[in-house]
Amino acid sequence: QFVESGGGSVQPGGSLRLSCAASGFNFKTYPMSWYRQAPGKERELVAVIFSASEGTHYLDSVKDRFTISRDVAKSSVYLQMTSLQPEDTAVYYCNRSPPFEADWGQGTQVTVSS
Repeated sequence: QFVESGGGSVQPGGSLRLSCAASGFNFKTYPMSWYRQAPGKERELVAVIFSASEGTHYLDSVKDRFTISRDVAKSSVYLQMTSLQPEDTAVYYCNRSPPFEADWGQGTQVTVSS
């Protein structure tokens, strides 16, 4: 199970830090991801952090703007977002990678608008 937080409304160029608290599984053994779903669009993978190497991978459109990280001791994963643009507006979710469909949380809304 996942509980996301940290979303909000910001102007273009602003920053937000999303947090996700995970429970119910062995967090340290799974890659973790942030996903997002904009109105009228399919959910898409934004960023992945791998369990062993802690290497990362990003959607091309967020590279150099977003940073994913994890804290194994807190079973939490984070997404630092900078230089936000209107096209980043979406509900953001965390989940394992690949995702467990039964585990989707409520997500956290990010709105970027002037």
